Amino acid sequence: MAQPLTCHYFVDEAGDGTLFNKRKQTVVGREGCSGYFILGVLEADNPQSLHDALESLRTALLADPYLSKVPSMQPGQRKTGLAFHAKDDCVEVRREVYKLLMQQDVRFFALVRDKRVILEKVLEHNQKQPAYRYRPDQLYDRCVSRLFKERLHKDDAYVIQFAKRGNKSRTNALQKALEQARSNLRRSWGIEAMAPIEIIPSTPAQAGGLQAADYFLWALQRLYERGEDRYWEYVASKVSLVHDVDDTRENGYGVYYTQQNPLKGENLKK
Repeated sequence: MAQPLTCHYFVDEAGDGTLFNKRKQTVVGREGCSGYFILGVLEADNPQSLHDALESLRTALLADPYLSKVPSMQPGQRKTGLAFHAKDDCVEVRREVYKLLMQQDVRFFALVRDKRVILEKVLEHNQKQPAYRYRPDQLYDRCVSRLFKERLHKDDAYVIQFAKRGNKSRTNALQKALEQARSNLRRSWGIEAMAPIEIIPSTPAQAGGLQAADYFLWALQRLYERGEDRYWEYVASKVSLVHDVDDTRENGYGVYYTQQNPLKGENLKK
């Protein structure tokens, strides 16, 4: 009898869903506020092997005399000394992590939202319903439902590790978002997905897959926020899908970038 196929996903985000400050003033477009919210999913064929490979690399780099004085490498900083994080890791470390990831059996999926478009829609909605209050968690959950719509029906079971986002109630909300994804699939394609889903709130130190997801997200965020494409081009062969929802220049549903239609800097809406 064939062994059940369990699919392992690791979910993280780049940017945030913040549109307003505490004074209810818009902050989109201001310095320090991300222009995009990006939800990323990494699928790993052998998550334990990926985790072990990253841990072995980190141990070797921490023991490297050339890197011994780098602040982020110090254990007390709780950065590279604890887990890889592309934003915090130095250039030499980042290069080694990317080289390792390109040798792994992983695939990356992402959904990109333009916060300027979201802000415009929220303000329009408030004109019609003044009592409405935007919550960043709404954006996150809707992105989860949209990105997972066609990711939950081909295997026998799913283990989905999310970067921790607060208390247990968020786990319940994520479960509902995944159920909504299946409902959307059933409504669109008539496909009934019943495989069990296990949700595990985790941290990068506990799950190498989250560290890997972070690195792909960082490369994608650099492309969108800064127009810097060299990191993205390096990892592009491991990218299965990027759905740019708000680039509606040609289609109302946005743009789907795949291996057949690769995402490049010149593609992006200015």
